[in-house]
Amino acid sequence: MLNSKYLSILTLFILGVCIQSKAQKIEFTEFDLDNGLHVILHQDNSTPIVTVSIMYDVGSKNEDPELTGFAHFFEHLMFEGTENIERGEYSKYVEKAGGTLNANTNQDRTYYYEILPSNQLELGLWLESERLLHAVVDSIGIATQKRVVAEEKKQRYDNSPYGDLLMNVMDLAYDKHPYRWTAIGDVVKLMDAKDQDFVDFYKTYYVPNNACLVIAGDINKEEATKMVNDYFGDIPRGTREMYRPTEFDAPQTAEVRDTVFGAVQLPLLLQAYHIPGDGTDDYYAIDMLNQLLSGGQSSRLYKSLVDKQQIALEATSFNLGLQDPGLALIYALPNSGIENKDLEDAMDAIVAEARDELISEQEFQKLRNQFENQIVRSNSRMETVANNLARNYVYYNNTNLVNEKLDKYMAVSREDIQRVAKKYFTKENRVVLYYLPNSAKEVN
Repeated sequence: MLNSKYLSILTLFILGVCIQSKAQKIEFTEFDLDNGLHVILHQDNSTPIVTVSIMYDVGSKNEDPELTGFAHFFEHLMFEGTENIERGEYSKYVEKAGGTLNANTNQDRTYYYEILPSNQLELGLWLESERLLHAVVDSIGIATQKRVVAEEKKQRYDNSPYGDLLMNVMDLAYDKHPYRWTAIGDVVKLMDAKDQDFVDFYKTYYVPNNACLVIAGDINKEEATKMVNDYFGDIPRGTREMYRPTEFDAPQTAEVRDTVFGAVQLPLLLQAYHIPGDGTDDYYAIDMLNQLLSGGQSSRLYKSLVDKQQIALEATSFNLGLQDPGLALIYALPNSGIENKDLEDAMDAIVAEARDELISEQEFQKLRNQFENQIVRSNSRMETVANNLARNYVYYNNTNLVNEKLDKYMAVSREDIQRVAKKYFTKENRVVLYYLPNSAKEVN
């Protein structure tokens, strides 16, 4: 009879084999139109659904420091209407066709998508071509969306517990790179911006040669290609210069610490370590290190701080996943009666263990299985497939990374995980932020 240790290892091995067998290659076709629009087609006729998406190579890092928040602003404005779509009617076309739509913005890109019945593919292409060529950027829409963004800032950032946490961290971690502000930007400056500033931003970045169109789902590739040419082929190529960050911060050589106060009930301790950009070899190893630290209730942070020592209510770590050099974040909320410094020391001890000791084979196999499962799941739905295809092209100019990512993670060794912990997870390379209740400020 097998003892529990070997049974556990065997279970993990079998699980890994099963997951690996499910990892199917994502087939796709890609081409460029004469105007520079990059097009990716993924045909999957298993369900009568199609995702139409466009990722624009513009995020908050492409903004003027005096006019921040524009990329996020356009995420809203681009639903206002076009020359051929009445104001407020854009979303209704999709909803009446039985579909859904949304958009999101981060530091590196802006992404729009519709999920539609496959017989409505042409509708999705018309909508996105209208948005690209004929979006209405006028004083009415600008004024409307200024109010919307200002309200979002109040609700999600100013009046939400820890809402400005990331803003504070990014400002401390970066001096030169535009990651120093977050996607919401400076709303005061946004409100003061002129209408022409928004027109200029639209004409600069919302052009076919700065976009990647992905169609994924129940399509015929030949018919879809013809539709793409019909709706996008005549859109003029953009000619304005686009800002791309070229100035990067020097490596940090001393720990940066700060304390902020807010309307929260519990302190929050955060450590932010500088790491390479997403897609680098070290990034994959760091991603696995973070999974080791906080991937579930059996992870090191949760198991030690929450379960065993009972000094934290919550503890986790993750990468921001930025295209340029970014951050790995570790944070914890102390339990009642626990000193912040004691919790920080306990967090440091867990990180030190990852630096000083090679993880076990069993723990390593568990990590590998977790990443296999995550990657397989990420390609199990058409909307996530479309997002992955677009992101891999826009970020890395390598669409096939959708099929290579699993191999990238599987190439990481136990030694790599320890190496990146030693290289990046050091005090000299981090920002430490104490986010404390306002009452603590009054005591001090």
